[in-house]
Amino acid sequence: MNITASALSLTVDDVAASRDFFMTHFGYAVAMEADGFVSLSHQDAALNLVLLRRGIEVLPPEQRDRCASGLIVAFTVTDLDAQERRLRAEGVEITMPLREEPWGERLFQVTDPNGVVVELLEWVTPADAS
Repeated sequence: MNITASALSLTVDDVAASRDFFMTHFGYAVAMEADGFVSLSHQDAALNLVLLRRGIEVLPPEQRDRCASGLIVAFTVTDLDAQERRLRAEGVEITMPLREEPWGERLFQVTDPNGVVVELLEWVTPADAS
């Protein structure tokens, strides 16, 4: 199999709000857009985002009223501290403060206007590594 692109499709109530959040704070750009739908791409990211308005008919009937929940959009970045400072300066609320896990993951989270959790992380050598 040769995968040429990857996308995550999120169903939200307000497509424009999530579109603007990802464009303003994470550098995404609109690749395609129509009523109730937007496809976002990023020049550096391996992951495109597709935002669908809840209830849109392109979704199977049993999924039309579900919204993105219980998932985390995670971006591995360089210079996590600088990214946290930048987002704070842009007025983005940090919904989970910066922390370091024992297995070497440093991370913090923000939440978009539709409740989509976005985690920024970087990997470090754990303090107790030998």
